[in-house]
Formats: sequence, structure tokens, C-alpha cells
Amino acid sequence: MPQITLSAEVQPEQMGQRLDQTLAELFPEYSRSRLKTWIEADLVKLNDRITNIPREKVLGGEKIEITVEVEDETRFEPENIPLNIVYEDDDIIVINKPKDLVVHPGAGNPNGTVLNALLYHYPPIAEVPRAGIVHRLDKDTTGLMVVAKTIPAQTKLVRDLQKRKITREYEAVASGIMTKGGTVDQPMARHATKRTLMAVHPMGKPAVTHYRIMENYRNYTRLRLRLETGRTHQIRVHMAHIAHPLLGDQTYGGRPRPPKNANEDFMEVLRNFKRQALHAVMLRLAHPITGEMMEWYAPLPDDFVELLNALKADYLEHQDELDY
Repeated sequence: MPQITLSAEVQPEQMGQRLDQTLAELFPEYSRSRLKTWIEADLVKLNDRITNIPREKVLGGEKIEITVEVEDETRFEPENIPLNIVYEDDDIIVINKPKDLVVHPGAGNPNGTVLNALLYHYPPIAEVPRAGIVHRLDKDTTGLMVVAKTIPAQTKLVRDLQKRKITREYEAVASGIMTKGGTVDQPMARHATKRTLMAVHPMGKPAVTHYRIMENYRNYTRLRLRLETGRTHQIRVHMAHIAHPLLGDQTYGGRPRPPKNANEDFMEVLRNFKRQALHAVMLRLAHPITGEMMEWYAPLPDDFVELLNALKADYLEHQDELDY
């Protein structure tokens, strides 16, 4: 099994937290239960002192070092699932994920995922935790993802994500008429009762989403968004929080409210768009090994283009009726 060494520094804002919670924030590519196991196995050093107490409180500023042998991902089956590869070299793969494709196996999705496809496409990636996956897109969100092919590349990408050095931009369609861009700076945590969902919560982790207006339609607005942080469901939760949930987001947005007097063709397009209108359109990062700045764009998928065309046609058809 491959051996890796992880290192980080406890941040000032983490003062008073449990050690296992702190490690989960510093090394999000590993589960909290796995990190707890490593602590209890005397594999974690805090300022060069081995500690085996997960609930030990940190003060901020301590140096963390973890040296472990990492089990590979051979428990998952490689599957010949086509990947739309935008870029690949010896260290990273950038893919354009389609809708209806889950990124990582989990409850209800034991196979048929991006991870299974990666194991087939590049078998040595089984030696990298989570098959090199460092960030995810929801099942029904399309667009760009970067995957690490080696442990050094993964470690650097995760660190750059934590330091907000990787730029991710999205296109979306939000419900309602929005007249100006802005920033949603609201912490997020697990929903109090629906544990698979997220929610804005004052005691949650920091979450920042920037957005600007691209185009207005009747009852809807096309947006360009940039993530500063990468919380689960962040854009969906933040837009719902400001009362502009994404079109098609039945989890956070409820049923769509089409504009008055819309024709049947337009209504049919809305009915057939059965996902949140969200696409990861741009990804910019420093290559984890060479340091070269790299940038990729993913064109909007066909269903998103059809949706925009229908929204535009509806807007033009009723333009004389608009009072704004």
C-alpha cells in the first residue's frame, strides 16, 4: 500500500475545536471516521508530539503531521463508462461531467460513477485516495472537474482548494427577476433534520458565492457565479437563501412558477428540464506539479442551451407586456 505524509497548520479560527474535527477540515479528502482511526492508531503528530485523543482541543498554530499507509480503491469495480476528457497529462485529468452521473459511490449508487470510470480509464489511480477525486459536482450538475492521478498532485490540489487558489465559475438560471449582482456570504452546515441536505447556519463553515447578471427573462435570471469556498450544494443553498432558487431545483427550490400566459412549447421545455440549471463552465488552477497556470472552459450542454433558447423566446414573445 502507498505511504503518504500529510502536513498542515491549525488555523486561528479553529481554536477550541476537537482534533478530529480540525483534521476533517484540514484534510477534507479523508472521512472524519478515517482520521479518527489514524489518531487512535498513534499516526498523528501535533507539534511533533504523538497524540491519540480525537477530542483533544487545539489552540491554533500547531503543526500537524500524519504518516500513513493508504488503502487503495480496489474495493470498487472499474467500469467502462465514457468520460468526456477535456485535458490529461501524467498528473491530472480534467473532465466535463454530464448530467445523471454521480461522482463517488455511496448509498443508492454503489457503481456507475465517475470513480468507477476513472478506475477503468487509468487503473493506477486506484492507489490514490478516492481515485484522485478532490471536489465533486452534484449528480445533476454538469461541467468541469479536476482529478489527481497521483498522491502528490492530489495533496497539492486539496491544499490549493483550501487556500481558495482554484477558481471555479458556473452558469445558472435562477428563479425571479434579479437586477444586480452581489455576494452571498453565509456559513453553511448540515440541515438540522434532513441530514443529506445543507442549510445556512450561523455556526456553520464559511461559505462565499459571488454572482453577476448575464441576462433577464420573464420570472427568471441567467447568472454567472464564482465560488470562493466549496461547500456541498453551496450555490443551490445560497441562491435559495436569497429567495432566488435555481430553476429545476426541486430539493431547495420547490415547484417551478412559470410566467403568465406562457405558450405550450415553452411549458413543455420547463417540464422536461428535470434538474437544477447549473453548469461548471470554467476552471482555473496552477498545475499541482509544474505550477503552470491553466484554464479550461466547458460549453453549455444541449439541454441547458434549449432551456435558454426557450426562455429567450418567451421573453421576446411577451416583451410588450413587461413593465420593467
